[in-house]
Amino acid sequence: MLEDRTTTAAPSPTAWPAAYPQGYAVVDVETTGLARDDRIISAAVYRLDARGEVEDHWYTTVNPERDPGPVWIHGLTSEMLEGAPLFTDIAGEFATRLEGRVLVAHNAVFDWQMIAREYARARSEAPVRQRLCTIALSKELGLPLPNHKLETLAAHFGVVQRRAHHALDDARVLAEVFRPSLAAAAAGGVRLPLLECRPLTEWSDSPVPHQPGGYGGYRPTSWRPSRRRPACPYPNPGRYQDGEPLKQGMRVAFSGDTSVERDLLEDRAVEAGLHVSTSISRLTSLLVTNDPDSGTSKVVKARQYGTPVVDEAAFGQLLRDVAPADE
Repeated sequence: MLEDRTTTAAPSPTAWPAAYPQGYAVVDVETTGLARDDRIISAAVYRLDARGEVEDHWYTTVNPERDPGPVWIHGLTSEMLEGAPLFTDIAGEFATRLEGRVLVAHNAVFDWQMIAREYARARSEAPVRQRLCTIALSKELGLPLPNHKLETLAAHFGVVQRRAHHALDDARVLAEVFRPSLAAAAAGGVRLPLLECRPLTEWSDSPVPHQPGGYGGYRPTSWRPSRRRPACPYPNPGRYQDGEPLKQGMRVAFSGDTSVERDLLEDRAVEAGLHVSTSISRLTSLLVTNDPDSGTSKVVKARQYGTPVVDEAAFGQLLRDVAPADE
């Protein structure tokens, strides 16, 4: 089912930062799960203008050609998705909604990685080059939130959720909380936490050697440039303590294979306010590895320095609620 509605908003006379983007695509996708080989089963996009006013919105279900996964969460059964279009059928329209805009999502790295994989499977690329995570923006604004769940952010701005985990309603809620967040950022001269969207250049759902789980093989081509990340704006608060939350500014290193593609996992850490380190030193707060008994140089140095070590699953849980940096 496709839906498209257009509204016209009057421009605000308030001064606006010239460096801010000219348009946004607020996105939510529901999926069959969280792994590399999981698929999108529904997607929604609210297109916003430069000041966050809604221009139009669009929604579709997608046939994932597999089991729909946690139906108790998203409510989409195999029977409901049987007649839905394939991703290749809606890829063009989806791209039109994204083109030339900053992708905005709650935990944006997840939505981006699912979208990037679907386009890679379709031997194409999503026409979006930057993303903005509303979790990162709420932290930049210093909003007084007990946590950074979407329902908490919605309650803060008085936005009513009607159907949680329904892509169209989640995108609507996010668009409604993004507009005042964007206005607050503009009024306060806050630099938006924009990150690069790098499309996958090669994808296969066939088994790939040395990949955790064996599927979802992503192989970067040789021409891809090395990543240059902006400096972490927060001071290093020291080592991670077991049972405590991560804190913005902590230095995190990764070693070995990960079920989530490494660049995207590192992006999640950066969006949470962590410093991603390429090596281990006495200042490293935490090492993330799924093989703590391996003999890699990072694991060996972590043992020497007494650096705390957690696996990818535990790290993913910790990323859900990173404590703000000390003022």
